[in-house]
Amino acid sequence: MKTINQYIISPEEVGMRFNAFCEVFVGEFPSKSAVKKAIVKGKLRLNGNFSKGDVWMKKGDIITVVDLELTPPKVFKLQLDVLFEDAFMAIVNKPSGITVSGNQFKTIVNCLPFNLKPSTEKDALPWPLPVHRLDNLTSGVLVIAKTRKARAVLGQLFEDKKIHKTYHALVMGKLEGAGVMNNEIEGKKSETAFKSVSIVPSLQNEFLSLIQLTPATGRTHQIRIHLATLGFPILGDTLYAEKTLQHKGLFLVATKISFLHPILNDEISMEIELPSKFKSRMNNEKTRWDRFHTQN
Repeated sequence: MKTINQYIISPEEVGMRFNAFCEVFVGEFPSKSAVKKAIVKGKLRLNGNFSKGDVWMKKGDIITVVDLELTPPKVFKLQLDVLFEDAFMAIVNKPSGITVSGNQFKTIVNCLPFNLKPSTEKDALPWPLPVHRLDNLTSGVLVIAKTRKARAVLGQLFEDKKIHKTYHALVMGKLEGAGVMNNEIEGKKSETAFKSVSIVPSLQNEFLSLIQLTPATGRTHQIRIHLATLGFPILGDTLYAEKTLQHKGLFLVATKISFLHPILNDEISMEIELPSKFKSRMNNEKTRWDRFHTQN
């Protein structure tokens, strides 16, 4: 555990509650929900101890901001496509098949120090950290924090649904038009808007449809569950499709993300092209379909 900052209660601040003081004066956690989570996790401590948020402050009380993440990652030397980087944050293109974080060596967290420059800001994190997740099999844009304030603000932006994400998926079947999928997942509200981009004939699946997706919530496997429930499972989804293409991976990618920079307040909008396997698969399916029907 490492001390990041300390605040000593002055006579003018006596009578404030612990959480209220932190919400007003502690810059490392810029919102009520961020302060609440920090108190519960012990990142904000009163006189060196865990404390409830409703405790009244006394003169001379010391509020400490601590860093609980002290074990540096073992560097995984995987080259990433860095789409954006400054002193506060970065955006990388996550490859499919690599887990974002977890108790294993080959993770995005472990390869970030190999790909990103250390931040020189006073509140720099010991190492860069992702602020959201993508499934192991999902590729695409992933946002990284390099400072404590950027991490807190980005986390709040995600919580407030002020970060807009776009995905593309190649699904089995002929999914036309546009709509909204909003069935519950594990008893929780979930919502994903979809729009058909293109459709190609397929010998194995009758049709494959390229779909643009915009999730309003972020439940685990949300897009995969929604599309499978609708009757159009994602190609390569061996978990939610009864029968699908094997050994080519999941055809789901996070293609775009837009939000306000957590420190500079500039508009950030980053978009990537569809992975080549999407175009190749669609071209191959159509070519095989054309050849079969020409011969017959």
